[in-house]
Amino acid sequence: MPGCFQQSIDETVKEAKSIYKLGIPAIILFGIPEHKDEKGSDAYSDKGIIQRAVKAIKDSVPELVVITDVCLCEYTSHGHCGIVKGGKVLNDPTIEVLAKEAVSHARAGADIVAPSDMMDGRVSAIRDALDGEGLEDTPIMSYAAKYASAFYGPFRDAAESTPKFGDRRSYQMDPPNRREAIKEAALDIEEGADIVMVKPAMSYLDIISDIKDSFDVPVAAYNVSGEYSMIKAAGKLGWIDEKRAMMEVLTSIKRAGADMILTYFAKDAVKAL
Repeated sequence: MPGCFQQSIDETVKEAKSIYKLGIPAIILFGIPEHKDEKGSDAYSDKGIIQRAVKAIKDSVPELVVITDVCLCEYTSHGHCGIVKGGKVLNDPTIEVLAKEAVSHARAGADIVAPSDMMDGRVSAIRDALDGEGLEDTPIMSYAAKYASAFYGPFRDAAESTPKFGDRRSYQMDPPNRREAIKEAALDIEEGADIVMVKPAMSYLDIISDIKDSFDVPVAAYNVSGEYSMIKAAGKLGWIDEKRAMMEVLTSIKRAGADMILTYFAKDAVKAL
């Protein structure tokens, strides 16, 4: 992914300072542990890579909103988003671990936790776990409508999270299914989600619009790695005007109803603006 790098904690702190100076209000962290195992245990370790990064960033740039991705795919040796047994991802054991991960992130200082796993009932489990630890003011930004998309490839390479077997279509959403997005968002909001996110963004502008029209909560949209990389590659080859294409895409996401846009273009976009 052009312009995107794996970074150590000290370099991430420098990047966070630069981002805040540019006027970008928030970042989201994805972590790659030194060691992975079947259960993704580094995801919920108080000494985990994300937990240490959050503390370092909040110590240096306390005004910057730090969001953490709550999932297991980057931490498991098999690359799936949950606990696996017999070649199947197990829903209920997974949400127990996700709740522990969210609590550990919030304790470290995360301002918002963002479960991206698409397990059923995980928002409720995370909300209960946070409340039980006195972290009731920590908002949940749920990946409510996360489709099984071809546009995730560059991120999976960058985050070393490609599944070692099968794919994620058994727990992510089927791209032709529009109505399920509303059902998933409604369930997450009922369970306590404060913000709901649609992922990807460009091919799912109708879903962003549907959810924005249906619910009175902030809607986020994730302009994903494949969407970003396509424009970067075409711009490099001189096939399109990269800056204009970037702004046209981001404008379309905003026009569809997104209150927040998570994008790898953030630094380029804020400079253009």
